[in-house]
Amino acid sequence: MSEHRAAIVAGGCFWCTEAVFRDVIGVNDVESGYIGGAVPNPSYKAVCSGTTGHAEAIRVTYDPAQLSYGDLLDIHMATHDPTQLNRQGNDVGTQYRSAIFPDGDAERAEAEAAIARANADHGGKVVTTIEGPAIWYPAEDYHQLYWEGEGQRNPYCLAVIPPKLQKLRKSFAARVKA
Repeated sequence: MSEHRAAIVAGGCFWCTEAVFRDVIGVNDVESGYIGGAVPNPSYKAVCSGTTGHAEAIRVTYDPAQLSYGDLLDIHMATHDPTQLNRQGNDVGTQYRSAIFPDGDAERAEAEAAIARANADHGGKVVTTIEGPAIWYPAEDYHQLYWEGEGQRNPYCLAVIPPKLQKLRKSFAARVKA
């Protein structure tokens, strides 16, 4: 039995980033939540106000025998726009920032390397931050598995998520679940 690890990344709306990683081979679970702010146990409404300092983020539980941390970060960087400061598309505010929350020095070094690779692809314009350590707060239950349920009827999700999934399938075909 292999060990499972967790990685925390932020790249805009967590409904959209969660949908991408649920399709990746080696990913066991994806949980939406909040990280990087000053207010304990923040609510969705508080985080959306932009006043707590938290980012909407996902905690990806994965099997490192099937998916390396570096590959996970490359997928993250390729499936959102890491060149937009404190926004993704129409979602604007620090809660939608592009960030990586490594667990320890080894992950921090891999995060720096992933940002360098993304910078090579984006002409040095990546604004993704490396943050932490920070406390993880799971989002409210109705945010979990959002794309599989309510998201399929949400016009915002229908506009944003399919292009992300298309990019995942095109750029990382060997990593996508059947």
